[in-house]
Amino acid sequence: MKIAIFTDTFAPDVNGVARTLNRFTSYLEKNKIEYRVFAPESTEKELFSSHVYRFASLPFFLYPECRLALPNMISIKLELQKFQPDLIHVATPFNIGLCGIHFAKKLNIPIVGSYHTDFDKYLEYYDLQFLTKFFWTYMNWFHRPLRKIFVPSIDTQNHLKKHGFTNTAIWPRGVDCTAFHPNFSAEALKIKYKIKEKYVISYVGRLAPEKDVSLIPKIHAALPDHIRQHVHWLIVGDGPLKPELMKAASSKMTFAGFQSGSSLAEIYGASDLFVFPSSTETFGNVVLESLASGTPVVGANAGGVRTILQDGVTGLLCPEKDVPSFARAISTILNDHVLREDMSIAGREYALQQSWDAIFQRLLLDYEEALTNQDLQELA
Repeated sequence: MKIAIFTDTFAPDVNGVARTLNRFTSYLEKNKIEYRVFAPESTEKELFSSHVYRFASLPFFLYPECRLALPNMISIKLELQKFQPDLIHVATPFNIGLCGIHFAKKLNIPIVGSYHTDFDKYLEYYDLQFLTKFFWTYMNWFHRPLRKIFVPSIDTQNHLKKHGFTNTAIWPRGVDCTAFHPNFSAEALKIKYKIKEKYVISYVGRLAPEKDVSLIPKIHAALPDHIRQHVHWLIVGDGPLKPELMKAASSKMTFAGFQSGSSLAEIYGASDLFVFPSSTETFGNVVLESLASGTPVVGANAGGVRTILQDGVTGLLCPEKDVPSFARAISTILNDHVLREDMSIAGREYALQQSWDAIFQRLLLDYEEALTNQDLQELA
């Protein structure tokens, strides 16, 4: 099978879509499966690859990590005619994704796609709710030609079904349990970030309105005194809300900026607790990374997070945007060492079952099924 991937974000971008697709193409290379990626230029330093075709681009206002490309249609057509893919996979509904749909129709190439981001939920955070009807009209039109739409969680699948999508399939996410693990020193982390408090609570993600990070200072303030004075927060990530959050932050919060590799793994693995208030996730990769690191999670009972997090087993789920509930959940876990240890072990065991290889093998089978079912329909 030869696969052409059209996406408006790709490595070295650091969002969940780019990282997932980068993992997938690495898997394809390892298994000697031919592919081509059509993507915008990145703002980060790119490593050259003969399999990846880049185009000039501009940032998308709702999600700057996703860029609006200015594709060269002639060069895309020539490369597709030369490559002769068996399948096109469109991963995003912007300019590059539109190119994928255009050439799938024009060159009669079977097409599937994936749905990664609930942009409709983002609209309310930017006072753009009036665009919701237009958004779903466009999304239905964009996804209509796709033989299959891959979604990261049952929650997202149900969300799409409400809007008339029927040909969906689950494509979950995995985690590298050799990179993310519990074997880090809490004391070394505290020395590194000059933390004197007993407990370290971490957050990893984009510092933007749709991640509900503005709740973190409020959650800290709502903690009981005997917990609050012994807690220090490590906030990992960058984004438009960072200056506002830093102004609202207490002295018990450290902003670590963007982290990756072993530095990020150390923060997960050496933290006592991971808190993730976002209610807009289609999956929640950072939650799975925390569980792999043996760190229990307090998360919002919404979106993809509630399909990963086992309430009372690997962490605690709270009603979305409910500050007192988050504060109570944090207190419950930090007050109970045995519960925290049990959740740590259960989280690690769950993560060990989420193998990327098994997930990508299933995706390739779904590709084949999409091709076979369509061929049978055409014969009938």
